[in-house]
Amino acid sequence: MSSCWITIQDYAFRSLGIGERILPKTDITICEQAVLIGSGLIWNIYFGLIAVFFGFWFAIILAIGKNNRSALYRIPAISFIFLFRGSPLFIQFFFAYELFVLLPKLGVTIDLGFITLSAETRWLTRAWLGGLIVLFCNTAAYSAEIFYGAIRSIPSTELEAAEAYGITGWNKFWRIIWPSMLRLAWPSYTNEAIFLFHATALIFFSGFPAWRQSGDALYYASYFADKTFNPFLPYPIVAGYFISVTLIIIVVFGAANQYLNRHLDVQQRPKLKLSINLLR
Repeated sequence: MSSCWITIQDYAFRSLGIGERILPKTDITICEQAVLIGSGLIWNIYFGLIAVFFGFWFAIILAIGKNNRSALYRIPAISFIFLFRGSPLFIQFFFAYELFVLLPKLGVTIDLGFITLSAETRWLTRAWLGGLIVLFCNTAAYSAEIFYGAIRSIPSTELEAAEAYGITGWNKFWRIIWPSMLRLAWPSYTNEAIFLFHATALIFFSGFPAWRQSGDALYYASYFADKTFNPFLPYPIVAGYFISVTLIIIVVFGAANQYLNRHLDVQQRPKLKLSINLLR
C-alpha cells in the first residue's frame, strides 16, 4: 500500500508536467498503470469541459442564426453546421492539423494601421489547443442542430402570447424562447455531452502530438500495452475511468434537467434517455 501511495505522489499529475518524468519500464504494477492512466484522463476531462462550455454558447448563436429569416445569418450557420456534422470527426482532426501546420510557425502579423499585432500559431499544432478547437467546432455544430430543433418545437401559442403582452425582440428570446429551448433540448444535449467526452479519445489517434509526453488516458494505456504485451489490463482501466466520468455527467446533467423542469409535476418531467452514437 505504501508503494502505491508513492506511485500516486510521483505520477498523479505527470500528464501536466508535475512529478516524475521517467515512465516505468520494467516490473510495471497495476497501481502504476491505474495512476498514470488516471493522470492522462485529466486531459480528456479538460478537452470535454472546455469544448462543451464554449461550444454550448457558440451552438446557441448558430441555432439562432439558422432560425433567422435573413440569409446573411442563416446561410453561414447552415453551412457551418453541415460541414462539421457531415464529415467524420476523425477526418476533421487530420484536416485541421494539416491546415495548422501550413501556418507560419513564428506567428501571423496583423497590421491594423495604428498598431501591429502578432498572433502565435505554433501552439495550434499541439493537441491541447488544435485538437480542442476541432472538438469545439464539432460539438457546436451538433448542439446547434439540437437547439434549432428545440426552437422550432416551441409552441407558437407561447410566442403569440408573449407578443400579445408586448414582449418582443431579445426580451422575448431571453424570457420565453431561451427557457423553453433549454427544457426541450436538454435530454438530447446530455447525450451530446457524453458523446463529446468519449470523442476526446480520438485525439490520441489523430495527427496532433502530445506535448512533452503530456498525453491523455489512451496515450498511457498504449504505452503500457506495448511494454507489458498485455492490452487486456490498461484498456479496461481506461474504460472504467470513462464510465465513471460518464456517470458523473449523467448525474450533473440530470440535476440540471430537474431544475429546468421544476415548474412541472414530477410525472410530466421529461426523463433523460441515453442513446448509443455509433458514428461521429
